[in-house]
Amino acid sequence: MDLQLNDRIALVTGSTAGIGLAIATSLARECARVIVTGRTQTGVTKAVADVKDATGGDVVGFAGDLSTAAAAEELTRLHPGIEILVNNLGIFEPKSFEEISDADWRRFFEVNVLSGVRLARLCLPAMERANWGRIIFISSESALQIPVEMIHYGVTKTAQIGVARGLAEVVAGTGITVNSVLPGPTKSRGVVEFVDGLTQGSDKSFGQFETEFFEKVRPTSLIKRFAAPEEVASLVTYIASPLASATTGAALRVDGGVVKSAF
Repeated sequence: MDLQLNDRIALVTGSTAGIGLAIATSLARECARVIVTGRTQTGVTKAVADVKDATGGDVVGFAGDLSTAAAAEELTRLHPGIEILVNNLGIFEPKSFEEISDADWRRFFEVNVLSGVRLARLCLPAMERANWGRIIFISSESALQIPVEMIHYGVTKTAQIGVARGLAEVVAGTGITVNSVLPGPTKSRGVVEFVDGLTQGSDKSFGQFETEFFEKVRPTSLIKRFAAPEEVASLVTYIASPLASATTGAALRVDGGVVKSAF
């Protein structure tokens, strides 16, 4: 299927690994012109090379902390006319509620929420002039089922859904769509590193951890496994395309059925 993304300028934040890298690769494969971002130049350079090797596409990089206004403004100055904005940048950490400090709450909101709000504000004028654009927030099933082990993370993911819906109302009647995508447990780099840390010093393999995780922690999962980042990227790429022009204001789940609801 031709997703009609040829030469569309797409920015994917937090795209040096995991879901972000998979989204960048998928968009480049559909011939979008992709901007890969990350905090370090080393990571960005490697990711750009990886995406180019995989797709032969038009890919550039930007290194900077996009949770700050300065980096966001510099990026949009260097790359005006962004047509597809995928707000994937995010952090997570298991922490008991009593241990989550005010500084932790602020940090999570700066990275997970305000980074996307700020970039949407900066990119929206060019989309409005062109009467076409796609803004996508990568939220999480944790937005609907707040995880007791990281309440601060879940709350920021709920906030993203609210921002996306509100912004979709703002651009109603235009060629701009705004949606949130809710992955479930996904085998991203962060998850692999987290699991490796938990199992270090034991004989437990990733596969054994995965089996136990879906038996005890996410028993409602229907696929009973971590999704691959590419499975999330497929949905995001479609939503970014002109073919998805009637899908806006939606919270779209690619959660493996973890959320126990048909709606």
